[in-house]
Amino acid sequence: MLKEWVKMAKPEEAELNERLEKARAELSARQVQVKEKKLPVMVMLEGWGAAGKGSVLGKIIKNMDPRFFKVATMGKPTEEDLREPFLYRYFSKIPEEGKFMFFDGGLLEEVTNDFLHDNLDDQGYRQRITSVRRFERTLSDNGYLVLKFFFHISEKEQKKRIEELKSDKNTSWRVSKADEWQNHHYDKALEIFDRYLFDTDQSKAPWYLIDSKDKKWAELQVTEYMVRAIDTALSNEKQSALLVQNTFELLPIKKLSEISLDKELTDEEYRKELDECQKKLRKLHNEIYRKRIPVVILYEGWDAAGKGGNIKRIASALDPRGYEVHPIASPEPHEKARHFLWRFWTRLPKDGHIAIFDRTWYGRVMVERLEGFCSENDWQRAYNEMNEFEKELSDWGAIVIKFWVQIDKDTQLARFTDRQNTPEKQWKITDEDWRNREKWDQYEVAIDEMLEKTNTSFAPWHVLESNDKKYARIKALKTVIKEIEKRL
Repeated sequence: MLKEWVKMAKPEEAELNERLEKARAELSARQVQVKEKKLPVMVMLEGWGAAGKGSVLGKIIKNMDPRFFKVATMGKPTEEDLREPFLYRYFSKIPEEGKFMFFDGGLLEEVTNDFLHDNLDDQGYRQRITSVRRFERTLSDNGYLVLKFFFHISEKEQKKRIEELKSDKNTSWRVSKADEWQNHHYDKALEIFDRYLFDTDQSKAPWYLIDSKDKKWAELQVTEYMVRAIDTALSNEKQSALLVQNTFELLPIKKLSEISLDKELTDEEYRKELDECQKKLRKLHNEIYRKRIPVVILYEGWDAAGKGGNIKRIASALDPRGYEVHPIASPEPHEKARHFLWRFWTRLPKDGHIAIFDRTWYGRVMVERLEGFCSENDWQRAYNEMNEFEKELSDWGAIVIKFWVQIDKDTQLARFTDRQNTPEKQWKITDEDWRNREKWDQYEVAIDEMLEKTNTSFAPWHVLESNDKKYARIKALKTVIKEIEKRL
């Protein structure tokens, strides 16, 4: 892209100033419309070191309402960042509806730096590119405006700017070793930048190449591009995004009606196995911490199926400093204002730690689907988006263990009745539980489809037959132990 790029002609000074004044005012006005229409806008500013990204960003936001934008200076990942999945620090910063998020540096800088300095081989580079394309497509499909700008300058111009910055003690700190290395290896960096731009240029998230030799001209280009892109996004009625075909291997799985629920343990068998399994899991927790292997455990299941008691038996075997249980309820307003996976990305464990989710992102294709909390296109897209999310976790090195806790309708009724008639258990039963029970058959259809479409080779489902809670608890413990031992 960079090699074939033909720069726009820079206007004369008078015209430039006139257009810039107009563009600044238009962007300020568009910010109000963005807020009213609840359009989330993510702006990536990338490019050569010393190309002027920071100074142009400073001028752009000067004309905007600071209550409705944020700036994230990404820089090189810290040691703490490297303990999270690759996309974590980007997904966790996506904007709310009606707001802007500006990234000063970002994905291009991180991926190309790693590739240029041999921290990524060619296969690793291709894997990162796949992640980036999925990330940007997922946001675009969910109504985000994704704007990506590459600030381009020549080798000669970059060298001149670096020398000017270094000559003044008040600005010399702005020149990094990476900037100097880049200039000394300009042609090599140009090749990698060009490859990255080509590989991540998508119709819904295209690259805008900015001639950055003159900073005022660069500001005008970015501002006018932003105004046009916002106008296009605001004028388009929200359309259903095209469904992306699943490309992951799916394993066969039984329908719920085909699962036998007669498995059970005696009290004596249960106590013996519980003690043995918890001792074994406790030792394994120390080992995954030492080897920095993250574990993500998901629980979904019918109301009153026994998820809480199941989680308790796993958690009580773990070092409390190395795990966290996340009970997932209806999203809060600030969570609903972002992509539905955001609240799960922000709850992921660091490497070596364990996260246990009591209900998960699969609510999208169950309760949200059946109760009309999202559109049909939203939940149909979600199967692939969730598979891609779990693939990111798997590629990061996480062990992903998904449990469906299964009971029959009669068992649920007996447990509901017991809760309702037992004062100390009444907090566990709600009117919503009874309403959901009336839709049992509809939920069963949705669950069967969910299991079928998300039973991937890297994150398969494990069904826990829970008419006998004791049996389900031991099976869950044995499954977690087996999956960790398999990885070790």
